[in-house]
Amino acid sequence: MLYWQEDDDNEPVEADDDVVDIVYRLNCKALPIDHAQPLCDALHEALPWIADEDRVAIHTIHIAEAGNGWMRDEQSGLLQLSRRTRFTLRVPASRVDDANALEGTTLDIAGHPMTIGPGNIKKLSKLTTIFSRYMAGDNVDDENQYLEHVYEQLMAKGIKPKKMMAGRKHVIETAAGPLASRMLMLAELDQDASLKLQKEGLGPGRKLGCGIFIPHKGIEAVNKEQKNR
Repeated sequence: MLYWQEDDDNEPVEADDDVVDIVYRLNCKALPIDHAQPLCDALHEALPWIADEDRVAIHTIHIAEAGNGWMRDEQSGLLQLSRRTRFTLRVPASRVDDANALEGTTLDIAGHPMTIGPGNIKKLSKLTTIFSRYMAGDNVDDENQYLEHVYEQLMAKGIKPKKMMAGRKHVIETAAGPLASRMLMLAELDQDASLKLQKEGLGPGRKLGCGIFIPHKGIEAVNKEQKNR
């Protein structure tokens, strides 16, 4: 299902740095594929202040389904991680020093030790095509109704989307029960809207990896993903 409207030219907007990503190195051999809740729990224990920070978002750890030196093992339910794997935490810039207290700590992620290494700050992207791997919302099973719900949420933020596409479904196991989501791509936003969504997210579950927007290379990759569903 597509929402599609031709775009107008946009004036460039410089990305500010009041919200940033901190990208940490990891020492971790494996994690559960569905690790959103235990990762959230471990981070709340290590950094109790994140419970009160609305603009904190916890990126779940994502790797390709197969690759050289690492793999996603559906049978064992584990992600086999490599030294290249990183963990990303999105925080207000005022909390960077607090978040870097993670460096050198070892988190227990459902029985799997994950030691946090040095972190590098990465500014949010100025790209205007962004996506969320897991966008929770109503009527996930009905793609049309799901997109209508997303549209309403965007309009409530003052953002009128021109191009939207929903991807495959994914269910995250949480302490409150299953949380259904879809991949969501938003294309050709204006830069203010792109930055606003990256800073604020959309929908519930941002500390469970949901509604977190990152830059996308373009519509072509999403079209391929649609064809493979």
